[in-house]
Amino acid sequence: MTRPKIGFITILTVILLAFLMSCSDKDKNSSDTEPNEPLPFQELYDQGIDRYLGTITPISSTTTGAVTEHTFSSVDGPVCFTGNEFSMFTRDGSSDNLLIFLQGGGFCSPVACAAIPTPIPLIPFGILSPSDSQNPTANYNVGYVPYCDGSSMMGDNEVDSDGDGVNDRFFKGIQNLSASFDVIFKKYPSPNKIVLAGNSAGGFAVHAALPLVRKLYPNTKIEIINDSGLGILDTGGMETLIEYWNASAFFPASCTECIGTDGNLTDYHKYQLNQDPNIRLAYISSKRDSTFAAITTGGAAAFETQLLEATSELNTAFPNRFGSLIADGNDHTFLLRRFDFEIGGVTVKDWLSQMLNEEESWESLSD
Repeated sequence: MTRPKIGFITILTVILLAFLMSCSDKDKNSSDTEPNEPLPFQELYDQGIDRYLGTITPISSTTTGAVTEHTFSSVDGPVCFTGNEFSMFTRDGSSDNLLIFLQGGGFCSPVACAAIPTPIPLIPFGILSPSDSQNPTANYNVGYVPYCDGSSMMGDNEVDSDGDGVNDRFFKGIQNLSASFDVIFKKYPSPNKIVLAGNSAGGFAVHAALPLVRKLYPNTKIEIINDSGLGILDTGGMETLIEYWNASAFFPASCTECIGTDGNLTDYHKYQLNQDPNIRLAYISSKRDSTFAAITTGGAAAFETQLLEATSELNTAFPNRFGSLIADGNDHTFLLRRFDFEIGGVTVKDWLSQMLNEEESWESLSD
């Protein structure tokens, strides 16, 4: 049999193709071994803030209309700081967007404890109202996390507050938060957009919640609304609370300025905005918020000065991803009780509509 002749050009082409494929494989393997870009908040995950995600499930879920109450066992999991049973709520909407709302209710410190001892159920007021056609989140799916842990949803500690040898305060906020988020994620696994909002201690807690929400929803845009929980604290105040609640894991060890020398958390909020380019942050407050002015050295005037400094810093650093709505007076919280309150010529409701609809007119306003 006569073998077919293979031309020189054919041989050269085969060699060239083999060489190119070899180079392609080398490039591919090289890129595969290159270190990946760090995920937002990876340092916090390394510190263990996600340790309870995926570990706790409700013992019961009861549905009434569109609202479901999910109740947890208080034996070894989510619990109110007094030991009362903890439950959270979900509500089905008609859109692909998700509102996660964190209720407020006071702090417990080594000196005093002024916190709600039992969960407040989902009440359809303000930003939680499904019947207000002007509410920008009216048709959203809702995950509602009540507040009763006394630790701004960050604690993981038990304390003997009266010295009788028996622990009587249970700061389990991180378990309450993680268990609630697992329920929300199971119900609403792929929202188009997330609004993460809270008032008072719940406004304070949105920043603790953000890395956990990001862990569950790694690619979803998150709009953060902090209503009257802006982290204006006295020097040493946050460190005292962190130790008392055992909540240090929420603050990155590498961010030595996240708790300012003045006690404020402005740099902590800058850290979060720097970490995650897929978030925006809104502050809502009055200039002399009576609740926080009462615990600020120097009173209402000092609180106002520090508040305006914080909003100015964040506006300058993140002009396209930060906005503030600051009212005259001493009102505390707006999202539920004062949703139609006018500040700077715009109601709270309309200002948030501008934000969530991504209108160019959305900007920081003040009375």
